Amino acid sequence: MLIKNGLLFGADGRFSVRDIAFGETVTAIGELDGPEALDAAGKYVVPGFLDIHTHGAVSEDASDGSAVGLERLSRYYAAQGVTSWCPTTMTLPVPDLERALSAVRTFQSAPAPGARCLGVHLEGPFLSPAKRGAHAAEHLLLPDWELFRHLNEVSSGQIRLITVAGEQPGAISFLERAAQVCTVALGHTAADYDQAMAAYAAGATHTTHLFNAMSPLGHREPGQVGAAFDSGATVELICDGLHIHPAVVRMVFRLFEGRVALVSDSLRCAGMPDGTYTLGGEPVLKQNGKATRPDGTLAGSSISVLEAVRNAVFFGVPLEAAIRAATITPAKVVGAAARLGSLEVGKLADLLILDRDLNLEAVYIGGKRFR
Repeated sequence: MLIKNGLLFGADGRFSVRDIAFGETVTAIGELDGPEALDAAGKYVVPGFLDIHTHGAVSEDASDGSAVGLERLSRYYAAQGVTSWCPTTMTLPVPDLERALSAVRTFQSAPAPGARCLGVHLEGPFLSPAKRGAHAAEHLLLPDWELFRHLNEVSSGQIRLITVAGEQPGAISFLERAAQVCTVALGHTAADYDQAMAAYAAGATHTTHLFNAMSPLGHREPGQVGAAFDSGATVELICDGLHIHPAVVRMVFRLFEGRVALVSDSLRCAGMPDGTYTLGGEPVLKQNGKATRPDGTLAGSSISVLEAVRNAVFFGVPLEAAIRAATITPAKVVGAAARLGSLEVGKLADLLILDRDLNLEAVYIGGKRFR
């Protein structure tokens, strides 16, 4: 396949008019000629987006323990321009977590057409009761290496990212070991600056939904946010206009330049009409795009990463920075940057064509057109 004349987002993080040829992988970039050419003049050609923190959509949830549900989710994400994703679990009883991870293992054994499942983001159960957000308090646990190792075995080594509260008893020794297995993120945490810095030093390298479910950034008490900045960690942002004020979105993209990963943190209500849904067995109300617990607590989002990119640009983030935050940065977070996240010869041909208003026109996964 050959796409010509598009504004191609290069590995240097800039747009330029170049052609791209590909089969399953990218074979050439430059001024090219050949058959099957698609003219993308005036359009953006960008890497497929990655969502490394999404619980669900279209009435499905990664914690349901359904391989069929994961297949439906993969198709939905691909239709939204997300070509790779990490099923993200909630804090649940251990048997439910085992069932969810077994379903990922089953799904991965015979993946259906759709977005690539990169492996699991285990959000909990090793979180702070004080900053649990929508996670069920009764199922929270202290960091437990043997349980983590067991769950990873259940998934056949599919855990790619785990969120942990770094101040919890036993967290430091846990982080040191878990960081040898997957990427460790700090989140749902009441850690102060010193506690968070100790956790980053122990092996954490990422931060789950910055500002949300953590101590606020203060000028005398910089907390988790200040530690994320000083440590060099990457950070997630839920850019739905509800979780983070636009001014803070602009600030984060400047302060954490090249270290921001846009995520949806979407729930099963994404892609669905307003109504009552569930998360971790508890009710969630979606109203005018806002997902909350009955007490009004924000409980994730109903957006896609493509919508997050559009919102970020609308808020004043440069397009190049927003695209990077949906592609190469999340790919690096989960250790997939060698084959995904940028359009380079030899990498997988997962790419999108967007119009100048960032509407999705085409999706290619492994060189095959999905949409």
